[in-house]
Amino acid sequence: MILIFDLDDTLYSEIEYVRSGFLAVANELNHLFSWPVTESFNFMLKTLDEKGRGAVFNDLLQYNGKLSKKNVKHCINKYRHHKPNIFLTEDVISVIKYFPCNKYIVTDGHKIAQGNKVEALRISSFFKKVYITHRYGINNSKPSVHCFDLIRKREKCEWSEMCYIGDNPNKDFVNLKPLGVHTIRIKTAIYDSFDIAEHLEADSVISNLSEIKALNFLLK
Repeated sequence: MILIFDLDDTLYSEIEYVRSGFLAVANELNHLFSWPVTESFNFMLKTLDEKGRGAVFNDLLQYNGKLSKKNVKHCINKYRHHKPNIFLTEDVISVIKYFPCNKYIVTDGHKIAQGNKVEALRISSFFKKVYITHRYGINNSKPSVHCFDLIRKREKCEWSEMCYIGDNPNKDFVNLKPLGVHTIRIKTAIYDSFDIAEHLEADSVISNLSEIKALNFLLK
């Protein structure tokens, strides 16, 4: 079986990346405007919780009287290009090492940001290749199967010999299941409260990554 993993909220908790990015932005705004780092950081976390990620930088800049397209763009660039303080847990490393088969990552997102995550997590040696979908064009991001097809051709295998482990039922599995790819969803808090349509749901649902060790078909 060829194992393919999602990255964000599958191999590590994405909120840790978000916090790392907010801290980088808070430090940058301290450098530019002498705003207290802790106050800016806490403001962004509160805004994220109340309004979601899209409003964070705009609200912080507006609150401090510095809202402009230039300053918003600067914050976004700092967030996307920062070197994140994130890591894999020992449990996750143990799971990855448990399977002797060829393993890959397929992940969506800004190609520089995703590349920085891969570098910070020090995971390239565990995987045959990391596919960042935006490097192949935004149209080839999930639910496109483009990068999965590249893996299939590289491995010279059938779709049914591949398994994708992800967390997002809105895009991770919908186009893979009809092809016969095995799909596994890791439950995360963001999707726990939703009723998930059958065609969007994975074949198997687990609470944490360690549970895939009990799925014997993955060792075939």
